[in-house]
Amino acid sequence: MKLIRIKYTKWYNIMKDGLSKNNPIVIAVLGICSALAVTNRVDNAIAMGLGVTFVVMASSATVSLIRNFIPPKVRMVTYMVIISSFVILVQMFLQAYFPSIAKALGAYVGLIITNCIVMGRAEAFASKNPVRYTLVDGFASGMGYTFILIMVAVVRELLAFGTILNYRIMPGTWVNWTVMAMAPGGFFVLGLLIWGIRELSKYYEEA
Repeated sequence: MKLIRIKYTKWYNIMKDGLSKNNPIVIAVLGICSALAVTNRVDNAIAMGLGVTFVVMASSATVSLIRNFIPPKVRMVTYMVIISSFVILVQMFLQAYFPSIAKALGAYVGLIITNCIVMGRAEAFASKNPVRYTLVDGFASGMGYTFILIMVAVVRELLAFGTILNYRIMPGTWVNWTVMAMAPGGFFVLGLLIWGIRELSKYYEEA
């Protein structure tokens, strides 16, 4: 019973770190470029978030499986090859089944390869832990990233287009806020969101 309790406690702590305590965007401030670029609509944010979650889980699990066989001098190159393979799968899936979303996301899907969240989890966690914990860590980090993207996208799409998931929410007299469809609008919303969450969680960085 004690061993089971310890195992589930570790899983809980890993999930808590990825979703809140060490949220990739709010706390670690990673993945900001994609957070600004793809959050003009909720469907784009969901697709990018799930894509990153899949890539970070799959690549981290692969790194964890072969971590004892990767020479230290080439570990970063190895991570890049593994990550790029899974990113290509995501690109092919979106192009086959969701071509409109793939077109809207454009090059940003391919840029998952350079997303610091994916590389960071491979280096900081997957290279030191077994697969069962690595999968939980990848899922938590990916969902933490996805959750913030969706929150930003809901605000931006509602104000920029008067819709959520392309369903009309605002009245016909609503005047669209064009700036919210642009990167500066995303920067403003994301900045307020990060400030609000950090304020509520009492997270302050020391100077």
